Amino acid sequence: MGLTSGETMVDAAAPPPATVEVVVVYPPRLKPLGGEAVFSTVQITPEILKATPRLDQALETAPGVSLFRRTTSLSANPTTQGVSLRAIAGSGAGRALVTLDGAPVNDPFGGWVIWTALPSEGIEGVNIVRGAGSGPYGAGALTGVIELQERGARDGLGALDISAGERGSYRAAVSGGTKDVLLTVSGESNDGYIPVRGPSQGAADTPLDLEDANASVRFQHSFGSVQAALRLETFEERRGAGLLGARSTATGDAETLTIAQPAGEGVGGWRLQAWARGSDLANTSVAVAANRATTTPANNEFSTPAQGYGLNAAWQGREGGLSWELGADARWAMGTDHERFKVVSNQYTMGRDAGGQTFVGGGYVDADYANGPWLVTAGARLDEWNSSDARRHEFVLATGVTTLNSPAPDASGTVPTGRIGVRYSVDPDLWLRGAAYAGFRAPTLNELERPFRVGNDVTEANPLLRPEKLDGVEIGIGGDQVADARFNWQTTLFYNELKDPITNVTIGVGPGTLPALPIAGFIVAGGTLRQRQNAGQINAWGVEGDANGEIFTTLSWRTAFAFTHARVDGERAAPQLTGLRPAQTPAWTVTGGLDWRAMEKLTLSSTVRYVSTQYDDDQNTRRLPPGAELDGRAAWAIAPGEEVYLAVDNIADAHLSTGKAADFTDSWSEPRTFRVGFSYRR
Repeated sequence: MGLTSGETMVDAAAPPPATVEVVVVYPPRLKPLGGEAVFSTVQITPEILKATPRLDQALETAPGVSLFRRTTSLSANPTTQGVSLRAIAGSGAGRALVTLDGAPVNDPFGGWVIWTALPSEGIEGVNIVRGAGSGPYGAGALTGVIELQERGARDGLGALDISAGERGSYRAAVSGGTKDVLLTVSGESNDGYIPVRGPSQGAADTPLDLEDANASVRFQHSFGSVQAALRLETFEERRGAGLLGARSTATGDAETLTIAQPAGEGVGGWRLQAWARGSDLANTSVAVAANRATTTPANNEFSTPAQGYGLNAAWQGREGGLSWELGADARWAMGTDHERFKVVSNQYTMGRDAGGQTFVGGGYVDADYANGPWLVTAGARLDEWNSSDARRHEFVLATGVTTLNSPAPDASGTVPTGRIGVRYSVDPDLWLRGAAYAGFRAPTLNELERPFRVGNDVTEANPLLRPEKLDGVEIGIGGDQVADARFNWQTTLFYNELKDPITNVTIGVGPGTLPALPIAGFIVAGGTLRQRQNAGQINAWGVEGDANGEIFTTLSWRTAFAFTHARVDGERAAPQLTGLRPAQTPAWTVTGGLDWRAMEKLTLSSTVRYVSTQYDDDQNTRRLPPGAELDGRAAWAIAPGEEVYLAVDNIADAHLSTGKAADFTDSWSEPRTFRVGFSYRR
């Protein structure tokens, strides 16, 4: 008998189709205590990571997350890639701790993060904890912590992205391997754009070109219930600084060994981790002629070798509704800055070596208690910090004669910190929470020892800097609605006091050698001299919120905002700053996004980010106007997990000011840029 239309022949004797089990092996991790729910947390999903070409741009979809300046890692000098949470005060070193499966990725010399060394194809997800103080994270988590989780290993390809765009932009990244080995490699080349545009542009203005490459491999194996992983990484990036003769190179490597025995289910077990991170920064700067037609060499930081290494350990337990973690961590950093400076007849005449060592380490206890709708968490830390072997040696290049030998005395101290919080679930769709916390950040070697120059502006180091300390309180309300259309939201009101903030304080303007700080040497006409100082305190209060949901099953949205009222109280250290807004601190940041599956195979996405007025200097004279940028992406699915896409960055070709020089010349953000590519995720 033949088959009629719509019928299918079925062989009753045929076996059912085989089920293929996909095994994904993650790095050794202990499950975090449930107390994180008491604090303001945000997750960056794999969907956002896939749609955003750079990890730091993906992070900026969360309110208040920003690099020191308005630029992204596409065009930012390595020394300005420090990240902070909440717009309390920007810092080139960053005021947030960034970790990858527990190991810090902040640079051992400067605290910044080389974001090109962290391709999103190798990242499974990101957990951002804002304002959590030190807690179990350790020093550096002043305004919070950004926890990166590396992709799990499986047989075959896990992620792939290949793209090309305007201005000679090419990028490729791949992550894959076996259950025991995960390899992630990425590289890109970009001819860049000229940041100074319009009538102000001169022959001295050049593109912010970029070339970078990195590779990491993770080996892992289980010995019964004990898991072990060894991760190795190397990276390099080379970029132009936007001025003729000004360039930078950053290279480095990292090694992490993790051994853990997690509980079979839930909280419990132990973890031991050892890590090392090496880096070397080379950076040249120039002085710009008044007509921007020419530049002359100003500084050649030809090598800054630095090494950081550390240990951490944690032991978890659980008894009824009580979960706890005991732990300790220690970090060492050492490095030396090698420079040539002071130009006569277009030749460097002076040399400088400056460096030292730092240490920070301590122990902590963290616990939470869950009972019905109540969740209570508390923790305490005690840390020791010290800076030692500080030295600054300047000499004549031609003869080697020493002109300055300025060692600084060793410094040390002990810092207690802690946190406490409570959360109450009113019903399954609504919760309330409140928290108080304290954290600290020790100064980096870069802040303590290395002076630097950008254009005609000079910033001096300060070996007498003390750690920054932050105290904060916050209350929050939120809900998770999943019964009908998905809808999640939260709002937080916070107050923070940042004591002894390390700030670039203006000393005076050129031309000449300024008596207040003669060690800085001659400041050219139009140049400004600043020095890093512990400038009183910064008081900040604000409100932040985020929400996401679905209008239809094919249309989802997300939005977030952060408002921060931050003001400096310079006290006796810097009374001229009292009442001013900290540099690089906008009052408002607003982000939003839409994802629409317009057809079965076509998905349209858009993101927008707005920042309000901020200032490029501590005196609030170099105003950066408000602005917004809109990005779009259209993706066509060609197979499960595979798509081709067209992306347009800065669709409206908005001119967002990213910096203002002493002569008030503006630098601008990236113009409208088209990219096409292929993406695969599994």
